[in-house]
Amino acid sequence: MDNHFLTPLFMPRSVVVFAGPRDDPDRQTRQARVLCAALEAAPGTSPPQFLHGDTTGTLGELARSRADLAIIALPTEEIAAALEMAGRIACRSALIVSDGVDAEHAAQLKRIARREGVHLLGPNCLGFQRPHLKLNASAAGPLAAEGSLALVSQSGALTSAMLDWARQNHVGFSQVVSLGPNAAVDLAQVLDFLATDNHTQSIVVYLEGISSARRFMSALRSASHAKPVVVLKAGRRSAGNEAALTHSRAIVGSDDVFDAALRRAGAVRVRSFVELFSAAKCLAARYRPVGKRLAIVTNGGGPGVLAADWVSEIGLQLGRLSPEVAAGLQPRLPALASLADLIDLSAAATPEHFRAAVEAAAQDASVDGLLVVYAPQIGSDATETARAVVAAKASTAKPLLACWMGDSSVLEARHVLNEAAIANFRTPEAAVGAFGNIASFYANQQLLMQTPPPMSNLAQPDVEAARLLIESVLAERRRTLTEMESKALLAAFHIPVTQTVLARTANEAMMLATQMGFPVALKIDSPDIAHKSDVQGVALNIQSGSAARDTYNEMVARVKRLQPQARINGVTVQKMARARRGREVCVGLVTDEAFGPVIVFGAGGTMIELIADRAMELPPLNQFLARRLIERARVAETLAQGWHGGELADLEALERVLLRVSEMVCEFPQLREMDINPLIVDENGAIAVDARVVLQPGTQPGSPRAFDYPHLAILPYPAHFEQVWPLAGGGEVTVRPVRPDDAQMLQDLVRGLKPESRYFRFASAIKELPPGLLARLTLIDYDREMALVAVYCERTARDDGGFDESERIVGVSRIITNPDQTSCEFSLLVADDFGGKGLGSRLMEGIMDAAREKGLADIEGLVLSNNADMLKLMRGLGFTIKPFAEEPDFRLVTRPLQG
Repeated sequence: MDNHFLTPLFMPRSVVVFAGPRDDPDRQTRQARVLCAALEAAPGTSPPQFLHGDTTGTLGELARSRADLAIIALPTEEIAAALEMAGRIACRSALIVSDGVDAEHAAQLKRIARREGVHLLGPNCLGFQRPHLKLNASAAGPLAAEGSLALVSQSGALTSAMLDWARQNHVGFSQVVSLGPNAAVDLAQVLDFLATDNHTQSIVVYLEGISSARRFMSALRSASHAKPVVVLKAGRRSAGNEAALTHSRAIVGSDDVFDAALRRAGAVRVRSFVELFSAAKCLAARYRPVGKRLAIVTNGGGPGVLAADWVSEIGLQLGRLSPEVAAGLQPRLPALASLADLIDLSAAATPEHFRAAVEAAAQDASVDGLLVVYAPQIGSDATETARAVVAAKASTAKPLLACWMGDSSVLEARHVLNEAAIANFRTPEAAVGAFGNIASFYANQQLLMQTPPPMSNLAQPDVEAARLLIESVLAERRRTLTEMESKALLAAFHIPVTQTVLARTANEAMMLATQMGFPVALKIDSPDIAHKSDVQGVALNIQSGSAARDTYNEMVARVKRLQPQARINGVTVQKMARARRGREVCVGLVTDEAFGPVIVFGAGGTMIELIADRAMELPPLNQFLARRLIERARVAETLAQGWHGGELADLEALERVLLRVSEMVCEFPQLREMDINPLIVDENGAIAVDARVVLQPGTQPGSPRAFDYPHLAILPYPAHFEQVWPLAGGGEVTVRPVRPDDAQMLQDLVRGLKPESRYFRFASAIKELPPGLLARLTLIDYDREMALVAVYCERTARDDGGFDESERIVGVSRIITNPDQTSCEFSLLVADDFGGKGLGSRLMEGIMDAAREKGLADIEGLVLSNNADMLKLMRGLGFTIKPFAEEPDFRLVTRPLQG
């Protein structure tokens, strides 16, 4: 379980090449000539074996070479035959360096690779580079310098351009992968490999499209949890959306949804090619920011102010020195230096002044990052100042960026900064923007750590009533719920709604209004009218019965004139919501073609499209995600205490509405669009005044299973696996799926094992889990893997007679779905002091139940031959034990799960 299935592709021990006859370049493709030259210059640890139609020797002789990777650079019509040959000589992976392969031919190549059991990168790609292996299996130019930054690009031209830029900017790579259209190994699989790659510390991605949102989000979340990921996406606006039936749909574009998806995945998005390079500089320096307070050290007021303005513009905070630090630093600076906001050292600053200021700011807890802005001054020395900043860098692990303004006079200084891996920029705005990109990494990591279940801890909704309502509307071949039906759906999930009654005649409207008490609101009720206000179908503050009757007649007549084809059920009558200082907000739902349902929050009312205040989040939500969603909207400022003399709005009530909408979205894939607009929020709570729900036909109703939810880009936390198990000999443990916040307890479990137990589990002398692996084991994609942890609550007596309780993980079982999607590999670990209590067998039974629920057919694992206790447990659970040919020290244990 330690080696990723793409290891033979990206870390091959042996390579064969199909590139035509090397002694006749005219018979080779353009890519083949470039590839052969690249392989000769950087062949890897073992020289590749070149094969072509004139190669002698039998297939058996070639197969005995057991090449990990076959590289194919041939004319389009010869690629399929070469791929079949690679399969017959037992190659485990293949790379096709080509262009112009259409979708039909690419699909044929994928079928051949699948049949032969070969993992295929390409076609239509430039290949890959693995600098630390000295392997250049690409047509993208010379081998890049070795470094810790991985580049994955869906554009061959951008790949070549970035490699060329990197050579001039002293940026090295751990891996460079070019992916083209119709590729077999996709972006998600490459990200999955890089998440576990020890040589990769950060990842830069350029993408133009994704084939599966669920797989993409899963791989991106896994990678982002282990290391920073920066993404540049082309095609920021969709060519055209279908007509919007709700306000939310009208104001949300596909690019907004992509933003929300990346934020939830813990990745950082950049908007331009220039920003991507800037982010690459910062990531290559391995910066790990923990906030957004940027201190600016400068020797020129103007450049410093420009940087400070951009700090405010992009939502960062200017880092100011604490009074104590400022008081200690001031005597060490020139007389004209100012520390009020900027750390302005004045034009008289020397290299020693810069060093003192950087070291002081680096130690200040009120500063998260530093930007040094140098402007050429009379008598100043750009290069010596750069050396002083380099010397000060050793005193901090905080991000340190530089901006040496000018050109010819600062070239040597920039070289000094580059050599010290200090990201430096030509303009203050670019430097601040780079810090803003990496600072958002911390905020997005907080979102990434959230793994909400499909249902919140609030009171159980009436799911069955809601299902019957949705089914009845779809049975009538309708897509849009009336206001009455929409509010009934909300009420089934305990969202407060205004009392609404349908009047079918003017006299009914008069009587209902009188019974409710004035003032009332009247609204046209029609399944054919998307926006009531567009046809003047809303009347507010009706103060008498006669006014209600007259308004009914006028409204119906007006709507019939404006939309003669519309079906009119009547007019709804509802009591006006009394909220003296109420704020009108909107909670909505849109469905993105790639990422599925997205929950939207922002300002409400009739001017919602004009205001276009929108913040969005992918479901499922929990309270933390709901609060962050509210805070991102501009309307959040109006909810605060004292806004126009009002009280603090009931934010918990607003959060409950968002959680309820999340529950609805998870439970019913039939929901396509939704508007709760306006939702009036004040200090007493929240109430839905109007609502509109649009369904998508063709989706089968029914409650999803734990591993279904195909309409969601992020699988919810499978809370239904939680249960309490008694232990043999007394006591009990809580068994549940692993969560990201279990990392420390899992690390403590490994550290507390005996050396022998650690060796049996990891087949090494490991004493603790590396940070990257620990992240990988705790934030998992429940769709393709599962880990159950047994949590034991320990009670310790205090001197005052009370007890302190602490939790520890005492066992974990895990499965990972194999690439064949029909079988899985398991692992098991139990604390030494909990052996013999039946915990191991229970954890294995639980994880096998999870595998069955996923629909998997077989489970397998590797056990060291001298691990007698584990082999005994496997026999007792019905596993078959066989020798493992590839590693004689292990036994392969297998068992069918079905039947």
